[in-house]
Parts: sequence; C-alpha cells; structure tokens
Amino acid sequence: MLTFGSLFSGIGGIDLGLERAGMQCVWQSEIEPYACRVLKKHWPAIPNLGDIREIDWTTVPRTDVVAGGYPCQPFSTAGRRAGADDPRHLWPMFADCIRVVRPRYALLENVSGHLSLGFGDVQADLAALGYDTRWDCIPAAAVGAPHLRDRLFVIATRRTSMDTNSDGEPRRPKHGTTCTWPSPMGNTDDSGSGTRRLDSQRKGASSVQVEAGSWLGVRSGGSSASVADTGCVTAQIPPTRRQSTKRGVERSSRSRVVVGR
Repeated sequence: MLTFGSLFSGIGGIDLGLERAGMQCVWQSEIEPYACRVLKKHWPAIPNLGDIREIDWTTVPRTDVVAGGYPCQPFSTAGRRAGADDPRHLWPMFADCIRVVRPRYALLENVSGHLSLGFGDVQADLAALGYDTRWDCIPAAAVGAPHLRDRLFVIATRRTSMDTNSDGEPRRPKHGTTCTWPSPMGNTDDSGSGTRRLDSQRKGASSVQVEAGSWLGVRSGGSSASVADTGCVTAQIPPTRRQSTKRGVERSSRSRVVVGR
C-alpha cells in the first residue's frame, strides 16, 4: 500500500481521494482553525504538522507520495498575480519538503492561471530535484459538477538515479544548499563537477526540457470528445475546455515545453 503525506490539507479533499484510491495517510499539514477541526474529526489518529514554514522535514516520516495544492492567490487571474512577490507564495516550502522527504511521487494542484505565471519555475525546481513531470488541466465539469472551474494537476515522478550520492547514501539537502545532483540535461557548471545551486532563485540552473504529456486518461492535443477517467466517473470534456488561451496560458496540447531560469 502506498503511503502519502498531505500539504495544505484544507478539509482533506485530496486526502479523501487518495484514500479511496487505496493509499494510507501518514501526516497532514494545515493551519486554518476550521479546517483543522475537520481534519481532527475525520483523521483523529493522523498528526497535523501545522505551519509548513516551520516544519523540520528531517524529523518527518518518509512517504511514497506527497500531495497538496499550494496557495493559488499568487497566480490566479482573479487577483493581482504578484507571483513570487506575494507573501502567500509557498511553493518553495513545498519544494523543501520534496527535497528532504524524497517521495516516489508528488501530486500538485493549482489554478490554470499558474501555467502563465510561475509554472516554469516549479518545473525547473522539480527537474533539478530529479523529478519528471506530467500535467493537465481538468475542469470540475469532468466529474459531474455544473461548472468548469479548470484546475491544473501535476504528477511528478522521481528518477531513482538521483536518489543517492557516490557513497550510496540518500541525498537529504535543505532548501538553499549546494548539492551534487547531476543536471537532468547532463549540463555541468564551470568546474565540470555537475554541482547545482538549488535555491529559491534557481541561480545557475541551466534550461531544461520538460516533456508535456497527458495523464488521467486525457489525450494530449485531443478534441472536445476526449475522455477523462478520473477514477470517480468517466465524463466528456466540455468543448469550452480547450477553446481559450487567455493571458497566454499554455495548454497541455503542446508536445514539448522548454522552461528554465
């Protein structure tokens, strides 16, 4: 049975879905009082680690999956879109968790506006950490809701060759430290050592190519008749799903996207 840790747990929507898929929750992280009460009611035996900004990940049990929807306000087209300058920009803390816990998979959720603001940085961070990614936008209408509410879902899969150092020991660096992970594209620094600086600014990170692919059964570049099998229901994607590219949103119909610093 796969185990998972939940970040930005809210009232446990993603957690419930993963449990219904046969996974076991090991820990959660949430600070909003009402949401915390809901979590305590439905997951009384699961520890709530609290504020993600204060967690020492070296003391947290490793899990097969880390899942969560980090705050969307920095990227949402409904707000000011301040990106990394928004105090609610907590993706770096999510990356810290992945960097230390080293899950086999990471599941990320956010608004579709993230594709045109900040998503390249997330892809570059994950690639530098040794994770390959696939993503797509799934509307709420795909699972029977009477509205679109397009949401970005990302699955990141760990490349096992990035997991140990030359001594066979697990890599457990902290955010902002220098590590000797090989570059995903085989690039090295001036010394040729392959050392990469992994900080919130991604200084010195070379451009990486990320294969864009579909997941959850949605065919990349598909028509309005494409079918999404979410594990809950199978539904036809409404025709409006791929008609709009407002604000420069890059849809997953692109076969290849180049991202970098």
